[in-house]
Amino acid sequence: MINKINKDCGKSHALEAVIVRRHPGPGSTALVSAQGIVFPAILGRSGCSVLKREGDGATPLAPMKIVCGFYRADRVRLPPTSVRMLPIRDDLGWCDAPEEPSYNRPVRLPFSASHEKMMREDRLYDICLVLDWNIAERRRNLGSAIFLHLTHPSGRPTEGCIAVSPGAMRRLLPLLSSQTVVRVV
Repeated sequence: MINKINKDCGKSHALEAVIVRRHPGPGSTALVSAQGIVFPAILGRSGCSVLKREGDGATPLAPMKIVCGFYRADRVRLPPTSVRMLPIRDDLGWCDAPEEPSYNRPVRLPFSASHEKMMREDRLYDICLVLDWNIAERRRNLGSAIFLHLTHPSGRPTEGCIAVSPGAMRRLLPLLSSQTVVRVV
């Protein structure tokens, strides 16, 4: 009973929604708004799309829940969070090959089909939250590996994800849960 109460109490403090608002005009810059705090963000190299396709470089214009997260235990110390966070291992990948049964799923490396390596040198996935885009009912070519992750030091656009600074991620994590919706508008 106590565990259920503690679990329910933890959820009540989590945000219902995080809003990601694109800047008007061309480009991949955006603002993330959470509990009255606003952070700069970077979106996909092709902007946003309601018709997301694999490899198009667009961030989906959609509400997406947080499924879970990954982090580099050798590089970061996580703040408290209600999101289930798993350490990234050297053999962790994410399949982005639409013809594969493991499409848009984590895979163990080595993996012969197209995939992303989660343990990256560029630190983008030092903290990486998996969003539920095309996860529950996967459809081929509708996009894979849509994450909320860290920005590239150069500020370059993502391949379709949402990226925030390490400081912004540290402030966001304690506010998030698996019930939080990340809404790209």
